[in-house]
Amino acid sequence: MEYIIGDIVHMKKPHPCGSYQWEVIRVGADFKIKCVKCGHIVMIPRVKFEKAVKKKI
Repeated sequence: MEYIIGDIVHMKKPHPCGSYQWEVIRVGADFKIKCVKCGHIVMIPRVKFEKAVKKKI
């Protein structure tokens, strides 16, 4: 699946704040994503990101 900056994705596991939704803010070999509910930013490798995404909203 193709992801662009600004996409909202639904992850398989929730963030500790309870939100499943994350906004993509960087695309490349690594993804930088921001929690929609609390604003926490995380950077993860592409392979791990693609396995953790359930669907694109």
